[in-house]
Formats: sequence, C-alpha cells, structure tokens
Amino acid sequence: MIVVMQQGCTQQQVDHVVRLVREMSLADHVIVGTERTVVAVIGDDRFKDRSMLESCAGVDRVVPILAPYKIASRQAKAESTAIGLGGSLGCVAGGKKIAVIAGPCSVEDRGMLLDVAHAVKEAGATALRGGAFKPRTSPYQFQGLGERGLEILAEAREQTGLALVTEIMSIDQVDVVCRYADVLQIGTRNMHNFNLLCAVGKTDKPILLKRGWSATLDEFLLAAEYIINAGNGKVILCERGIRTHEQYVRNTLALAIVPAVKRESHLPIVVDPSQGTGRAYMVPAMCKAAVAAGADGLLIEVHRDPEHAMTDGGQSITCETFAQLMQEIKAVAAAVGREI
Repeated sequence: MIVVMQQGCTQQQVDHVVRLVREMSLADHVIVGTERTVVAVIGDDRFKDRSMLESCAGVDRVVPILAPYKIASRQAKAESTAIGLGGSLGCVAGGKKIAVIAGPCSVEDRGMLLDVAHAVKEAGATALRGGAFKPRTSPYQFQGLGERGLEILAEAREQTGLALVTEIMSIDQVDVVCRYADVLQIGTRNMHNFNLLCAVGKTDKPILLKRGWSATLDEFLLAAEYIINAGNGKVILCERGIRTHEQYVRNTLALAIVPAVKRESHLPIVVDPSQGTGRAYMVPAMCKAAVAAGADGLLIEVHRDPEHAMTDGGQSITCETFAQLMQEIKAVAAAVGREI
C-alpha cells in the first residue's frame, strides 16, 4: 500500500510515518513528487496497520496497490518520472525531449567507435551506445573488448559529451562498468537475472532495463521493481521486441507496450527498433512509429560500415541514414507535442 502525504507536509511528519512502517517490520520507499510525497509500504500484508498510518499527522490517505509491482506502479507516483542520463549534454529520458541513444552494437576498435560517436553527435544524438561485453549465442562469436572497450567509450564521451550506455552481464562486472559508464544496460537475457538486478539496484547509476524476449508486461515491471526495491529508482524500460512465429523479422517489435507502460507505470520507456526488427531497412519506419506511440527515447544501432560489422550488421543503419532519420523524426515528434 502507499501512504499519501498531505500537500505541505513537513519532513518530520514523513520521517514519523517511515518510523512506524519500520516498527511494523516492513520496508519503506519514499517517493517525492512535484506536488505530493508518497511513502510506499512494502512487505507482508498481515503486518500492515492501515488505521495507525491513517491517523498520523500529515497523512492524507492510505491506498492499497493492487498491481504486483508496487513502487513502479502509476498508483505509487502519478506523475511520470524523468531520469537524467549523464554526460555534458543534459540528456533526460522521460521529459518533453525524446532521448536518442545511438552507436554501434559493439565496440570493435577505437577508430570506428570515435567516428560513429562524432557522427551521431553531429546528427543530434544525446547519448552513445556500444557494447564492451557482448552476450552471444555462440561461444565462438566476438565477445567484445572488455575493459579496453570501456576505455574507448570513455574517450568518446570526453570528445563528444555524449552520455555512455553500455551493457553489464554479471555481478562481477558491476564495479568496472560503473567506473566508466553513465547508464548500465541490462540485456534481454538478464531481465530475469534477479541477483544482477539487485546488484545494479545498489548503484546510483541509471539502469536501462530491456524487456525479456518472452516477458509479459507484469514480468517486465516486476524486474524493474527488483532494481527499485534494492534502492535505485532510476530505471528506464526498453522495449526491444519479443519472439514470435514471424520470420520476416528477427523479433516482433511490440509497440503496444508503450501506451500500456504509460498507463501502468511512471517509469520512462524507450524503444530499440534495431533489435526489435533485426532489419536495417525497417529501423527508420519503426523509429517514427515509436515516437508517435509515445516512446521517451530511441536506442538505435549505427555503424560506419554495417556490411563488415562484427556484431549485428544486418540491423545497423549507416551514419548517413541516421542523420536523415533524425530530421524525419523531428516532424513526428512535433506532431505529438515532443521534441528531438
């Protein structure tokens, strides 16, 4: 349940509610909104004394949350959450301006990464993506450059000001990736890696959480709940397509989840049309569709030479196509009251 505080309540009144919650052997999560403060009460319903909390000074009302995800629910926080991504450009996911995160699937070498970083920055991107650690289906495929890849990404940030978004695959990578990255990405294979979700939940970095390739909306938001419950409320959801019987796409990009998330949760959601289709020629159209559907950002694979990319060249667009796409989606964004 959530304890909705009155407008103008004092910090002492909020602290008193928190103390009572802890005396009930329950967990608390304070959410400060633009108009009201809410205290989410988490734990066994048998220990929740609603009447005691309702009688506290400064409390407006106590509301049960029916959704299985408590803190990520729109019931817990009515206004949408905006999350800064870092870097020197002030990139935010969840605001009026749509975040555009672009770059190669993986960091292959310094020259290529720096070229692409400067190209996407010039075209209007606000953050740089690139994998230093790569989960691959086959153990014989390129696995990434590891920490050397992170060093190259950091150099690109220094030169461009773009925030860095890169994937983390395991708990033992948390410290090293946190030293370099602005945003930690949890890939689709790890959406159900609950130990990893809890580990990144103990960091202060924004987390880009990709939907599992067969996950339901509830499972997706419950994965986000793991991160928030561990202490990190800076979760950005990412729709990257789900597996279906279709074969003309690598994955089926389920854009209907965007308005569904907007209704059920206050967390921002971005869309990855590169992984979501696996076809470079589809990426521009699906970017525009995602913006029209209400996405807070785009995650786009861009490569200088997709034909010779070491990972996912078939779904990567060229720097020239990206620059043209940025101009096209500006019109779509303006039509739905957003900006690029």
